Amino acid sequence: MEEPKKRGRAGKVKVADEEPTTKKAKKPDENAAANGAKTAPAGGATDDFSSEATCEDGRRWNFKVASWNVNGLRAWIEKGGLDYLRKENPDVFFLQETKCSKDKLPAGGERCGRLHGALAGGRQGRLLRCRDVHEDCTLSIKHGIGMSEHDKEGRAITAEYDKFFVVGVYVPNSQKKLARLDYRQKWDKDFRDYLKKLENSKPVILCGDLNVCHEEIDLARPANNHRNAGFSDEEREGFTQLLNAGFIDTYRSLHPAQAGAYTFWTYMMNARSKDIGWRLDYFVISESLLPDLCDSVIRKHTMGSDHCPIALLLAV
Repeated sequence: MEEPKKRGRAGKVKVADEEPTTKKAKKPDENAAANGAKTAPAGGATDDFSSEATCEDGRRWNFKVASWNVNGLRAWIEKGGLDYLRKENPDVFFLQETKCSKDKLPAGGERCGRLHGALAGGRQGRLLRCRDVHEDCTLSIKHGIGMSEHDKEGRAITAEYDKFFVVGVYVPNSQKKLARLDYRQKWDKDFRDYLKKLENSKPVILCGDLNVCHEEIDLARPANNHRNAGFSDEEREGFTQLLNAGFIDTYRSLHPAQAGAYTFWTYMMNARSKDIGWRLDYFVISESLLPDLCDSVIRKHTMGSDHCPIALLLAV
């Protein structure tokens, strides 16, 4: 059971980043068939998509953002991803790791709604879907962060609204033996500068696979992973610097001591059924939006990928 919600700044401890390299398992575990969105995990637990969440002043949420690293758009649809989308019914939906070019969008993909760019054939592909009722509220859609070194990998999309920016991102993985850590550190700085530049105009909502576990509570086995991608001191520090720049980790703001709040489980060694996971997916917001925060939810029991979806509820 989760402890009562608490407000306040998420702790500024050294942060960890990136998905563990074990994600690329050669063989899925025997329970891989249970990774369909229509199938509940062992024990039969399911996620409740209804919510009457309010912010501190009593206003009920009226704007929902959802994010999911789907680890292959075509496979996600086959596993019931569109059923999840119907249940969640977000105003804005970001997908990462689509692994699908636009010309290979599977039948039924158009049911996601109007999709905005960045379908890439590689792992970095990401999609943004805005619910039709909010299309006219979207002032602009921007791809990338304005730096070709990063934008060639297609990692970020920014949707501008009247009151805020919503940024969806798939942060680079530092890879095995931290082979790409130097690049990751440069990305962290440049991306932080990009967010602060946006914030000069209006508040920012950031979501996606940030490829970092900030604190030891954010993964099941911290002692074994201090020099692995996703939990190196350098990656963790990069996330700490983001928080110190005026941003809030929404889940930890509401649930500062909640253990077992994972969003990724390797396909190896039955990790999901044993709940040996990592919290790699986040909603991070400008401090000025904290009064509008109603809830930050991890859909831990929704299957369909080696990640689970997350959702943010705001009163705006």
